[in-house]
Amino acid sequence: MATQLKNLSDFSHTTVPTGTGFKFGIVVAEWNAAITGSLYEGALNTLKAHGVSDDHILSVTVPGSFELTVGAELLLSKQPELDGVICLGCVIQGETRHFDFICDAVAQGLTNVGIKHSKPVIFGVLTTDNQEQALDRSGGKHGNKGDEAAITALKMAELAASL
Repeated sequence: MATQLKNLSDFSHTTVPTGTGFKFGIVVAEWNAAITGSLYEGALNTLKAHGVSDDHILSVTVPGSFELTVGAELLLSKQPELDGVICLGCVIQGETRHFDFICDAVAQGLTNVGIKHSKPVIFGVLTTDNQEQALDRSGGKHGNKGDEAAITALKMAELAASL
């Protein structure tokens, strides 16, 4: 596996824009809270480290990953000054097809919200085979996808501002 020994959250190869002046929403799923809490801390700390002030970050929770789409839609509808929304969740494969339906619905839903509002809506949802993979990607040996989602939000907000 290509990621076996690699920290995927290494951004030394790229330029990360400053977040000064940008406003972001973060929507976090409560389901798999230990994982999503780590993703949230990573995203929040990364935004702050790149100049986004506390009063320019609006965080809300939703019950599960399926509800991330409505959470992002509500944020962008009620807070149109946001420059982007970071959506954080974790769906772990089980014995049924539930995993496939949830992952597909969330990916499509978040894409549609971003297109509707012409704003970055970032897919920071872990879709793993097991708990260990989720832990490895939420602050473990493969980095923190919350960090990656925040960097993506910064880059996309900068792109939108530059056009």
